[in-house]
Amino acid sequence: MATGKIFGINGPVLDITISSNDTAKGSFFRMSEMVLVGDERLIGEIIALDGSTANNGSSTAVVQVFEDTTGLKPGMDVIGTGSQLSVTLGPGIVANIFDGIERPLKSIEQSSGMFIGQGIHVDNLDTQKKWPTHFLARTGDIAEPGMIFAQTQETVSIMHRVMVPPNVSGVFTFVADDGEYTIVDDIAFVKSDTNADSDDNDAGIASLEFNESDTPAADDRVPLRLAQRWPIRVPRPVKRRMTVNRPLITGQRIIDTLFPIGKGGMAAIPGGFGTGKTMTQHQLAKWSDADLIVYIGCGERGNEMTEVLEDFSHLKDPRTGLSLMDRTILIANTSNMPVAAREASIYTGVSIAEYYRDMGYHVAMMADSTSRWAEALRELSGRLEEMPAEEGFPAYLSSRLSSFYERAGYVTTLNGSEGSITVIGAVSPQGADFSEPVTQNTKRFVRVFWALDRSLAYARHFPAIQWLTSYSEYMDDMENWYVEHVGREFLSHRQEILKILYEESNLMEIVKLLGSDVLPDSQQLTLEIARVIRLGYVQQNAYHSFDTYVPFEKQVKMMEVVLYLSDRCRKLLSSGLPFKALKQSNIFERVIAIKFDVPNDQPEKLNDYFKEIDKSLPKAAD
Repeated sequence: MATGKIFGINGPVLDITISSNDTAKGSFFRMSEMVLVGDERLIGEIIALDGSTANNGSSTAVVQVFEDTTGLKPGMDVIGTGSQLSVTLGPGIVANIFDGIERPLKSIEQSSGMFIGQGIHVDNLDTQKKWPTHFLARTGDIAEPGMIFAQTQETVSIMHRVMVPPNVSGVFTFVADDGEYTIVDDIAFVKSDTNADSDDNDAGIASLEFNESDTPAADDRVPLRLAQRWPIRVPRPVKRRMTVNRPLITGQRIIDTLFPIGKGGMAAIPGGFGTGKTMTQHQLAKWSDADLIVYIGCGERGNEMTEVLEDFSHLKDPRTGLSLMDRTILIANTSNMPVAAREASIYTGVSIAEYYRDMGYHVAMMADSTSRWAEALRELSGRLEEMPAEEGFPAYLSSRLSSFYERAGYVTTLNGSEGSITVIGAVSPQGADFSEPVTQNTKRFVRVFWALDRSLAYARHFPAIQWLTSYSEYMDDMENWYVEHVGREFLSHRQEILKILYEESNLMEIVKLLGSDVLPDSQQLTLEIARVIRLGYVQQNAYHSFDTYVPFEKQVKMMEVVLYLSDRCRKLLSSGLPFKALKQSNIFERVIAIKFDVPNDQPEKLNDYFKEIDKSLPKAAD
């Protein structure tokens, strides 16, 4: 185990010397190795190594510390752990809230009160709780990487499937009987036929006290437990990546029908201050049809994370009728927490998401926001005196963003099941300038772009997604799903809705100069139908019981009603009826109000509006 001494401190970045005695003995630090710093044993990570020697003849390294470094001084010890910065993956993650390096905040509160103190060492997961476990494998069975060999009910909504670690294979020489076990109990042994690097992908749990098994392992046998460890910067392996060909239904009409995202897709929500990025992500986290939600508050305000905690604990899951927290994992690294932990929080969240994906779940991951994460990269890069690129961000910003977003995807897992991670990242460009580096680099890697517009937000139009600048590149891949489950007419209806909105945008240039009365009747009708679409379909009220979440079946029927109104009105205009006669009817306002008048569980009532449209519109001109 390598050791070193602090000789330079620059905020969360430390310069350390490595003892020449250690290197002579073959003890070396490694890149991304987790270290313990100072008397408080603060958690840090090796981010640079220098083979040259310092003044005292020792080689040097650079450490980033994930905690407050106040009180550190030169000469203090830095001790290597021999393993990478890793997360503990096991039952007890769901319905919990962690900091950026997977320390449970409830346990931290019990240790240090309302604020996180230095050197707080708590177990990542409860090591005392016993989980009723049912085993699917038996002694003598073949153990394959990723194989599900046991399961336990983690929450009412989530069955935790215990898997063989990806670096272990062989034969089960021992499998425990069904019963209650803690995450540190040895519940199986595998006679391994692999030579995996146990330092990087340890099947056990570092820093936890293990119970001694009644069936001790031989030297060539690997103990398996309910939990395993995985380094956060290493993607978990999969058997095959698949095409994203089915949508993630969110209950938000502008997203599901106009700019959908597929399960396993990547999306960005850019927008200036006050445009509703966080609120949009809250809506997606609450109502999307993912099996599991991982919500990362990365550098955001603490009161917003408090709102998430309070809302999610009281909300009912529309899929099960149970608490929404039963399928939610929260990672909070707010703006007043250490900046290095903010950089790590993204990787902590996606590693947890990959673990549940490997069980065969569809996971939706919300990162709020990647701009604050990029700012953490910029601060750390500045302290490392690296050459800055555009706007001071490091030159490797794009590669870091790509490595994060590419961990999304729809995959066949090692055990043959299908799972997905859908990554939705908020971007907070200063001054709502979408040409800034984080937004532009994000656009290179995501295939859905929900651009939030300040003018829409100031007009109290939410979600403030601007339909003229937003896009989704998944429509072609998901076309077969829509044809099979909704019908081919859905695709043409979607195009018609977008066409009307685009035409309205072009006409508004004339209206601003001359007014709408100078337009011919057909164009005045386009403006009126566009208003119905904007107010009655695109706009949603997050605080209305019917409108906060809309089932996809109801969305499709609402779209049909709006387009039927448009078609009937155009036929009347072509017969010679003036637009003013159509405007005098109250049918436009009635169609706008259907989002509030028709309950979500009674979409068949929308069929009555076809007859009401026919009844309310005036008869054709003679």
